[in-house]
Amino acid sequence: MKTFLDDNFLLNSETAETLYYDYARDMPIIDYHCHLSSKEIAENKKYSNITEIWIGGDHYKWKAMRINGIEEKYITGDASDKEKFLKWAETMPFCLGNPLYHWTHLELRRYFRIETLLSPKTAEGIWQKCNDMLKSDEFSVKNIIKRSNVKIICTTDDPIDSLEYHEVIANDCSFEVKVLPAFRPDKVINIDRDGFVDWIKNLSNIAGFAINSFEDLKGALTDRINFFHHMGCRISDHSLEQVVYLKGTENEISLIFKKALSGSSLFETEIMKYKTHILLFLGKEYARRNWVMQFHIGTIKSVNKRMLKLLGPDTGFDTIGDYPFVEALAKILNAMDQTNELPKTILYCLNPKDNDVLGAIIGCFQGEGITGKIQFGSAWWFNDQKDGMLRQMTTLANLGLLSRFVGMVTDSRSFLSYSRHEYFRRILCDLFGTWIENGEIPSDKSLVGSIIQDICFNNVKNYFCIELKK
Repeated sequence: MKTFLDDNFLLNSETAETLYYDYARDMPIIDYHCHLSSKEIAENKKYSNITEIWIGGDHYKWKAMRINGIEEKYITGDASDKEKFLKWAETMPFCLGNPLYHWTHLELRRYFRIETLLSPKTAEGIWQKCNDMLKSDEFSVKNIIKRSNVKIICTTDDPIDSLEYHEVIANDCSFEVKVLPAFRPDKVINIDRDGFVDWIKNLSNIAGFAINSFEDLKGALTDRINFFHHMGCRISDHSLEQVVYLKGTENEISLIFKKALSGSSLFETEIMKYKTHILLFLGKEYARRNWVMQFHIGTIKSVNKRMLKLLGPDTGFDTIGDYPFVEALAKILNAMDQTNELPKTILYCLNPKDNDVLGAIIGCFQGEGITGKIQFGSAWWFNDQKDGMLRQMTTLANLGLLSRFVGMVTDSRSFLSYSRHEYFRRILCDLFGTWIENGEIPSDKSLVGSIIQDICFNNVKNYFCIELKK
């Protein structure tokens, strides 16, 4: 029987151990999709306690606590940080089988050198030790990032963001990590959502001219894309709950946009035509600048409307959608490809039943001499656990080239989440180790090891064509 979380955690053969320790463990990290705060990085924030850095903003933990019967005041409410931590400790023993149990104890070990299991009995001691250590400069945000061997971070940024903190970070010669913005234009795509008109007004203020027509909108967005590019941005990100495709003429789109600005309700076909048109416009702009485009597909947002009113969005009440999207997605990619304006693209699905769909469709739009131009993105959100990662990588291996995969993302708001890269790398090495042990691939550790290093770091570095900060 193996010991919990020992040195060979998740490594089930000597071959897997060799692959992990000799090839994967020490590779740097490029975190090309996350929700970290550029302000906190720029200000080199230090956290006052473990709750602030560990539980605040983490809807994975919030959901587990709710399932465990914890009152909301101890999750997002006005209870003290210590009370919230104690309630998380109370929940922890019931998380066996959930990746939160692994991630929690990996983070305690890697960052705080605590090997004690978190529980109500141990909570007080862990609370005190973590908080004492957090007082050290070793636990400033920048030092946590450097200790995690991170070389590039791409945050997630609204087109109207000033990016002032990115400029501060870029000018800090003592911080050798690149922190770049990522362009997230969901609010301009979702013409049917509350707040669309107000967002357009804010964009108008940033752009410095009135946006009264669709041509004005395209001009303002182009200006913002140029600004983001100047600030180092090389990636966009789109949350596409349901992928749609319905072509409309320029005149139709102009009328639909004006109708939305007037506050009038739109027909479903009008919404579909607008979303199709603006997405194609943006994709072609990305292609002109050699950006990478990301599609995160299949979320149903804020399904609990009572809690949405109480807490707002992104508080742990989203779920997996079950949408038929492959035909629309194929048409969107094809419409860009027809004019040779399809950018490098990473496709993620939230519903694991769609793995084969994405694993197959990426093969239809490769080429142009670009290695792995269209990528099947890492197991995302509800899938970023052992089973989900194995499903995603096995599907990619079966239908494409796992060796050209651009690897793991944290998709996190916590600076302690980089242990998830260790988690991923152990699973990756065990997968290849199992194949070697079973005689399914050659026992050539140099070949396999180089592929593992590519998946961990080299592939994504080459894919984004971003130089590391010197």
